[in-house]
Amino acid sequence: MKKETWIVILAGIATGIAALLLAALGNPANMGFCIACFERDIAGAIGLHGAAKVQYVRPEIIGLVLGAFLMAVAAKEFKAKSGSSPATRFLLGALVMIGALCFLGCPLRMIIRLAGGDLNALVGLAGFALGIFIGTLFIRRGFTLQRNYPAKTVEGLVLPGMMLVLLMLFIAVPAIFRLSTEGPGSKHAPFFIALAVAIVVGALAQRARLCMAGGLRDTMMFGDLHLLWGFIAIFVTVLIGNLVQNKFSLGFAAQPVAHSSHLWNLLGMVLVGWGSVLLGGCPLRQLILAGEGNGDSAVTVLGMVAGAAISHNFSLAGNPDSVNEAGELVRGGVSTAGKIAVVGGIVIVLIISLLNSRQEATRNG
Repeated sequence: MKKETWIVILAGIATGIAALLLAALGNPANMGFCIACFERDIAGAIGLHGAAKVQYVRPEIIGLVLGAFLMAVAAKEFKAKSGSSPATRFLLGALVMIGALCFLGCPLRMIIRLAGGDLNALVGLAGFALGIFIGTLFIRRGFTLQRNYPAKTVEGLVLPGMMLVLLMLFIAVPAIFRLSTEGPGSKHAPFFIALAVAIVVGALAQRARLCMAGGLRDTMMFGDLHLLWGFIAIFVTVLIGNLVQNKFSLGFAAQPVAHSSHLWNLLGMVLVGWGSVLLGGCPLRQLILAGEGNGDSAVTVLGMVAGAAISHNFSLAGNPDSVNEAGELVRGGVSTAGKIAVVGGIVIVLIISLLNSRQEATRNG
């Protein structure tokens, strides 16, 4: 293997170890790292939604951005740039988040869930791959959100600066934030340990260009497995860790913070995969790119936070399966509003794909 591939594998192993460690230290089961879930929790903590069970200032998100920023500066790869269809990117970010919260996890958590034995994540993986495949068809047709351009340094510092301010506020005056006392938001690893772990993962992900969507995209389009190895390394690492700890539970029912509504697990991740390909990276990659100074990715991240708020303010997010006091399985799923949002999101992404393809532009011009 090339040196670059080994870097991706090592970054994947480190991410898998981090997920296992953070779950062991208090993060929800099968949720050591989840970009969608943690951005949702931050949205709740700053008052953008009122779902009391999912509100917390997750240091993992802050650490990923700051870690990528520090590594990019050290490697002289920090470059402020922006101007690539920011409004469209904001919308796509929101739609990706709506799809992820329908499924109850981002692509990274999908792999972590699968490595814990959650077969609902296998359905999600099928949808994610299908969405990426559809996205690649439009890339072959010339899809583009146009190029970005060099910008003033302050443009690239916006999201890292926002994360730093959020960190300082939470340390100095935690009482101003809404914090869950029960539910997933109340379960978290010690703040500074999680922050330190995330900074390391963010730095490694920046060096490796780690991306869940990019791995499948490049494999489908070019037969290039380079980025896919990171995907595989995370899965194998978490799988081994779960087996060693006797935390592997194979099945569909009663998995931690998951539901077994198969069609909506599939369609939710179709929306995530398709949107991620059009954006040029999965939710994790968008955080890393924003840390490197990419203002367009910063806009995408803000769109995802807005999507999380919309999902919970309008009851679009999936509801996990649970077990009642009698030991009976109570199935969760997706509300009618959530189903409409996912289907509508797929239609909107289709329209964006068509209108931004060069063949369509040539036909109209």
